[in-house]
Amino acid sequence: MRIALASDHAAFRYKAMLAEWLRGEGHEIVDFGTHSEAPVDYPDFIGPAARAVAAGECERGIVLGGSGNGEAMAANRVRGVRCALCWSEESARLARAHNDANMISLGARLLSEDLVRAIVRIWLREPFEGGRHAARIRKLDAQ
Repeated sequence: MRIALASDHAAFRYKAMLAEWLRGEGHEIVDFGTHSEAPVDYPDFIGPAARAVAAGECERGIVLGGSGNGEAMAANRVRGVRCALCWSEESARLARAHNDANMISLGARLLSEDLVRAIVRIWLREPFEGGRHAARIRKLDAQ
């Protein structure tokens, strides 16, 4: 799978860890930055990653920040993106199963590296259930 990856400076280390781990799992990574722990404005990196997912250039996207809140907000400004803030394995499962989330946002200051990998693993594998959820997704995408 081709995955867009972006972070702010607070989550740079987690982004680098995820990029290496995901490549090892056989995924293609498109790294939108940031590329160091120097302070940056996260919309400069999250926006391009979200646009790549919305345009179909990347199948999914993962964005990271200190809490992940601002990154989720920035990604969700892009039409066609459904970015879920995930904090547990169950939140990741439901983001895919019920919301067909094509992006997730993770908080590096709030989650361990092991939990981040577990969240991403579930989110990448979980299918969208469709059914009653499909009409809701169409309404979201129409807004």
